[in-house]
Amino acid sequence: MQYNPLGSSGVNVSRVCLGSMTWGLQNTQSDADQQIAYALEQGVNFIDTAEMYAVPPSPDTYGKTEQIIGNWLARNQDKRSDIVLATKIAGNGLEWIREGSNITRQTVIAAVDDSLKRLQTDYIDLYQLHWPNRATPHFAKQWPGMLKFTEVDTLQQTADMLDILEGLNDCVKAGKIKHCGLSDDTPWGVNQFLNLAKEHNLPRMVSIQNEFSLVHAKDWPYLIEQCVHEDIAYLPWSPLAAGSLTGKYLNGARPEGTRWTFMQRNGIFRDTPNAQQAIKQYVELAHAHNLTPAELALAWCNKVDGVTSTIIGATSMAQLKEDIGAFNLTLSDEILGAINRIFRQYPMPY
Repeated sequence: MQYNPLGSSGVNVSRVCLGSMTWGLQNTQSDADQQIAYALEQGVNFIDTAEMYAVPPSPDTYGKTEQIIGNWLARNQDKRSDIVLATKIAGNGLEWIREGSNITRQTVIAAVDDSLKRLQTDYIDLYQLHWPNRATPHFAKQWPGMLKFTEVDTLQQTADMLDILEGLNDCVKAGKIKHCGLSDDTPWGVNQFLNLAKEHNLPRMVSIQNEFSLVHAKDWPYLIEQCVHEDIAYLPWSPLAAGSLTGKYLNGARPEGTRWTFMQRNGIFRDTPNAQQAIKQYVELAHAHNLTPAELALAWCNKVDGVTSTIIGATSMAQLKEDIGAFNLTLSDEILGAINRIFRQYPMPY
């Protein structure tokens, strides 16, 4: 296993980050225990979760993933220091979480305390804002005309960010969290947080996790360039595009028990004609070179310059072994050239 610095934190994390959002819905405590044990054996030291999980989110599954991790930690206290544990505070819009309110100084403090209880730990290594208070061009909202940036109250948003940083600072000073990060944000958001932290001597964001894959690489090059030069770890989530890059959803297929058979609060926005065509070609390319489609997609993501650690997720041990194994692969120039030709044909298929 290879390791990279987690931005400016001074902490090293494995190139593979074990995602956990299926634990508590598609996966049981026993499943999670097995996944954690195997990942640690392979050198993975980075685990990501969120108070909102399991996914798809619901009042019934809220907090369950953190509870599952907490149960494991309670039985494996000697391994706590070996793990870089990351979790996230949910943003606005979910009525069963703080009545759908914005992230504020006070909600950060309360949410950190609640996560610590569920996780059964004294500290969180990386505490992330799951999404900003403002609407951002993620989750298929990146197309022109879908958001009106000119209608955003810049001063209010900046004031909100300062308020949030003060809450994070309270938690850092109390020893409850060590480092802070972002999720589903943009270059403007990153820049504002960095400037405010420097101006007011508040915690500096050390990472950002955004969706990034062969079929959704809109953060390249501008946000990733910023991350490299500002020493911020870039952490791709959904490198298999919610499982679609495995090819299992081609031609309308919906295998029993898979993610796309569960409720999707935003619809299955990744399922477009262009995405189907792109994925079909990636699947054929992988098979032509004796690779699985997942291996192709994950090995490519791991190779992208500026990527720190890729967040994977699996609902079976076979999937987990395949996913982690992909990070030991080196794609040939021939395969990379073929990927590039498909990518140029379908640069943003959903």
